[in-house]
Amino acid sequence: MSRQDAARGASAAVGAALYGLATRAARRLPRDMSLTSAATLATLDRTGPRRITDLAAVEGVTQPAMTALVRNMEEAGLVERRGDASDKRVTLVCLTEAGASYVRTRQQAGVYAFERLIGELTGDEIEALVAALPALKHLAELESREGPRQ
Repeated sequence: MSRQDAARGASAAVGAALYGLATRAARRLPRDMSLTSAATLATLDRTGPRRITDLAAVEGVTQPAMTALVRNMEEAGLVERRGDASDKRVTLVCLTEAGASYVRTRQQAGVYAFERLIGELTGDEIEALVAALPALKHLAELESREGPRQ
């Protein structure tokens, strides 16, 4: 087996492991709102106020679907619409304090769940995860640079 084939195989194995872990983790999150709603709140938390059309593109839904989703989150007090100071024709969707608190609580629940699982690993396995942190952070940066899903 060539070195390139071995690297490709390792990449596929790591990709499969990360994908499986992420999907199982997503299924364990609270079901108090849709994954699209939670992802939209997380996007607003990470990037700041956005137009509905931008949010729809980032989350991979239609503009009418995002409008309905934003309306529901607005009624729940998680987001609010504000005018854009630089362009009075534009309305931006912004997190409220309740929305930001929701995102923090959900993230902390996810972190805690992984902390519990990591606590069951061996010392060598924990060291391997710590050694992989720079690569995992770089993967997250690369993924966030890819932009909206097509």
